[in-house]
Amino acid sequence: MARRVERAAPARQRERVAAFRLGVSAETRAAMLLVAKGYRIAARRWKTPFGEIDVIARRGRSLIFVEVKARDRADDAAQAVTGRGKRRIVAAAALWLAQHPEDTERDIRFDVMLVTSARIPKHIVNAFDASR
Repeated sequence: MARRVERAAPARQRERVAAFRLGVSAETRAAMLLVAKGYRIAARRWKTPFGEIDVIARRGRSLIFVEVKARDRADDAAQAVTGRGKRRIVAAAALWLAQHPEDTERDIRFDVMLVTSARIPKHIVNAFDASR
């Protein structure tokens, strides 16, 4: 019987896997905080041709689209929310609304969650609007 030899994954692949795991962990922490605040999670990691929305949640009349950024420092996470990223989220949110007409009458908001290790995520409510 032939023995399988497993090779170490190339460094770049290991980095991508680590980044993916960090992102999923950060999104889970962000979603847990939202649930603790009384939100209901409508979707996580919602993929569109425009990109992915990390978390979509509802509470009362509000519908929020949440971008989650995980970094070692909150300042670094905040700087990672770029204009291009905001435009991507706004475009993806428009697609969500087109596919979920029941949400079009809700108050729409774009929030950001800054996730750092060993701290509660920082929830920035109404971090940006669709016109920016």
